[in-house]
Amino acid sequence: MAAPARSTVLTGARVVLPTGTVDGGRVIVEGGRITGAAPDDAVRIDLSGHWLVPGFVDLHNHGGGGASFTSGSVDDVLHGIRTHREHGTTTLVASAVTGEMDFLAQRAGILSELVEQGDLAGIHFEGPFISPCRKGAHSEALLRDPDPAEVRKLVDAARGTARMMTLATELPGGIDSVRLLVEHGVIAAIGHTDATYEQTAEAIEAGATVATHLFNAMPPLGHRAPGPIAALLEDDRVTVELINDGTHLHPAALELAFHRAGADRVAFITDAMDAAGFGDGRYQLGPLAVDVKDGVARLTEGGSIAGSTLTLDTAFRRAATVDRLPVEDIVRAISANPARLLGMYDRVGSLEPGKDADAVVLDADFGLKGVLHKGEWVVDPRVG
Repeated sequence: MAAPARSTVLTGARVVLPTGTVDGGRVIVEGGRITGAAPDDAVRIDLSGHWLVPGFVDLHNHGGGGASFTSGSVDDVLHGIRTHREHGTTTLVASAVTGEMDFLAQRAGILSELVEQGDLAGIHFEGPFISPCRKGAHSEALLRDPDPAEVRKLVDAARGTARMMTLATELPGGIDSVRLLVEHGVIAAIGHTDATYEQTAEAIEAGATVATHLFNAMPPLGHRAPGPIAALLEDDRVTVELINDGTHLHPAALELAFHRAGADRVAFITDAMDAAGFGDGRYQLGPLAVDVKDGVARLTEGGSIAGSTLTLDTAFRRAATVDRLPVEDIVRAISANPARLLGMYDRVGSLEPGKDADAVVLDADFGLKGVLHKGEWVVDPRVG
């Protein structure tokens, strides 16, 4: 990584701030932070013709660069983090898929050290407390009802670094588990669920605040049985995750989510697995084999979609060029909203003085040209 000078001024770009977009704006970086003033001898980097947006925040990510957060070594996990960082994700939560309880507890211990070191923003447990009816790419043999005692075991194993847990809250113990998670400061997410509208509303009332990859791994929206989608979209307390890769969602479904929930309640995620930023081939997702062909990951047995190969720079570009969303709304969904949900908005999620110098440089067509992480260039826009 090439470190900028002690004080650097990024000038000329269209800078997206919480208050709107500033043409020909500037952001001043000093000592890994954004600051409000620059000395006369500061280095100036001209980004005219480019966008400058906050670093991306991914709530839901299983790996990348050929490395798995669920089963890889510490070096593997760090490699996966670097892969996504090169694509603009400067803050990342590691997601674990369903496994044996003791194995998940062991993984939580390993991942928690990386959270404590500042490499990860937290741990997300996606399973094993999910519905066999909506299991997706999870091993049915390892699924279990959300017993609060077992939920507590995983939270304790994470040593204060558990940020989110996905549950099928209609299962026995689901509502009590939501309450337990809330008591311990862990986000309760509804997903891989076969819940009714009424059961979903009950879980939200108990404290659930996230919809895990809305529309996917849950009953479809029905006019007589609206199911979880309607309940999750209509409640202002819920943030809805969306995988904007062109495979998981039709553009009309994404438009519906933005229209009903509003830009302040959407979080773009990758749900990435090992193949993200790596390529087609045969992979493992937990205990299950996955084949990736033409960038789409599916279980070898059965053909269910198995996470994604998405990186957030691609999600941003698709949102801007295919979905035609306002850039300010995309920045909310990809940076500010997930940062707020994680309780990190005082540090990341916007380009404001006092926050970490995490930023992404995009060209006029929204292609990635630069990534700044805590004041250091991961991808230098002046190279190439």
